[in-house]
Amino acid sequence: MLAIENLSKQYGSKDVLHEISLSFKPGMVYGIVGENGAGKTTLFRCISGMESYSGAVTSSFDSIKDHLGYLETNPVLMSYLTGWEYLKLMCSSKNIDTELFEEQNIFDLPLDQYADTYSTGMKKKLTLMGLLLRKNDIIILDEPFNGVDLQSNMIILDIINQLKSLGKTILISSHIFSTLNEVCDTILLLSQGRIVKRVDKLEFGKLEKSMKAEIISQHTKKIILE
Repeated sequence: MLAIENLSKQYGSKDVLHEISLSFKPGMVYGIVGENGAGKTTLFRCISGMESYSGAVTSSFDSIKDHLGYLETNPVLMSYLTGWEYLKLMCSSKNIDTELFEEQNIFDLPLDQYADTYSTGMKKKLTLMGLLLRKNDIIILDEPFNGVDLQSNMIILDIINQLKSLGKTILISSHIFSTLNEVCDTILLLSQGRIVKRVDKLEFGKLEKSMKAEIISQHTKKIILE
């Protein structure tokens, strides 16, 4: 179980997150949606312990950081480290003794090349491989489908379903409703730092339609098309 209670975050005088309280169950996939700047990445970074905050983040584990894996939107990798060396480092940091990376190279990455020369999508796939090899119980994926090819998106979707069947707790942010509809059990709508709506799978279609209608009415009418 993962829970957050009255979680708030400020950058200077700017309120980014406002007293968010949520609980997440094992074996469930939760989608977090909202406009750019709504606070999705900040929320994930707070849960992951990468940002300070007020409120509380608790779990059924003694140390949440030892059981949580976080895939950032744009991973930054160290220079002069090959893909293979990156994976070895990820495993060693958690005392996982394995070097069978080529056998588990699900994205066919050039593991003998320096990882900082990879494309954005390749870096994301390498980071995801490292996260999976660490066998975390709580997995947070921030825009995992952005910048990734169609075939890899299909692989990622299948992996998420497998992780769900293994009882993992999974949080995903994405702007692609079709992918969320395929894997999520619940979608949470974040707006201006607040959770304003929570819908279960049967209501996903209604949420998407209402969001589309609001966005179109507010934005596309501003431009004059001839």
